[in-house]
Amino acid sequence: MSIESLVQEFTAAAASPKAQLKKYKDAGYKCIGVMPYYAPEELVHAAGMVPFGMWGSNKKTISKAKEYCATFYCTIAQLDVEMLLDGTCDLLDGVITPAICDTLRPMTQNIRVMMEGKLPTIFLAHPQFRRPQFGLEFCRAQYTHVKTELEKIRGSEITDEEIRNSIKVYNKSRAARREFVKLASEHCDVIDPIMRSAVLKSAWFMRKEEHTEKLEALNAELKALPAAKWNGVKIVTSGIVVDSPALLKVLKDNHVAIAADDVAHESRPIRVDASEEGDPMMALCQQFADQDFDVLLYDEASEQNRRGEFVAKLVEESGAQGLVLFMQQFCDPEEMEYPYLKKALDAHKIPFIKLGVDQQMRDFGQAATAIQAFVDVLAMQ
Repeated sequence: MSIESLVQEFTAAAASPKAQLKKYKDAGYKCIGVMPYYAPEELVHAAGMVPFGMWGSNKKTISKAKEYCATFYCTIAQLDVEMLLDGTCDLLDGVITPAICDTLRPMTQNIRVMMEGKLPTIFLAHPQFRRPQFGLEFCRAQYTHVKTELEKIRGSEITDEEIRNSIKVYNKSRAARREFVKLASEHCDVIDPIMRSAVLKSAWFMRKEEHTEKLEALNAELKALPAAKWNGVKIVTSGIVVDSPALLKVLKDNHVAIAADDVAHESRPIRVDASEEGDPMMALCQQFADQDFDVLLYDEASEQNRRGEFVAKLVEESGAQGLVLFMQQFCDPEEMEYPYLKKALDAHKIPFIKLGVDQQMRDFGQAATAIQAFVDVLAMQ
């Protein structure tokens, strides 16, 4: 298949999660909603079900969710609630609700109440101290709870062998996505920011075997291309979600390519693989323990500003000329981290801009002006 036809398939899946959900349900699969983030999707896959990422929506307006959500909840969280209430997620067979930030913690309980008798909700609390033995044991207890609840929905036990097989499927998927991120930068004259986002976003709405097969085909086509002739600028993106086609079009129109990303919706979840040997449940716990450099993960060495250094080095090593930070409105962790991130970027003399965004934005005029001015600065360097 051609690059164009493969990208079109990924774009269609990314743009129509509800249609994807119906497709899998019609094929006989049970489907489980998975809210952000670091939930053990491998357990859903091992149960023979399809995990569906729930990261809000750029197409909906918050209405019904106002009854359950405070106005200062980020729009990602509010729109997840909206979709559970307005029928978008009626075909789901359950939903996993991680409690990894101050908004998601109370909201998990709101969802449990509003979905009682309608949809099984599976609560998941990650350990803050994830690396010590007691943190691993706590994580295992939580993952075992998720596994038990999935077994109730499935109607039978999930075996260790099934989990091991799913770990292999997910490791292969993560490897293909990491390779695509690199190839998209190397061939940014072919893969623009809108295409790049669609390829990565579609992974949340496709069975991993299906997504990986198509992505490996796309990667092979990209590898066969000659070196890119790129006259624009390259940046690194950072934030929780950067998937608005209208916002990404601003980057494309200003000849901006994405060299790499520090985005929770894109590359953060694919940095670390799980071991394919030994106890598969502990392998998943260790995988979470090995995750690092995320604003929502407690850093025992935080006084060293490790995450700021990581992001700065990501910009340097990717060959990008600067960074655009898409800061989610009402996200306290991101706002509290910003001074430390700014300090590291300034120390490395990396140009950057900060844009406040949410999924209810429809007018990107100010963002377009800021990006255009930023591109002009980068072009003069």
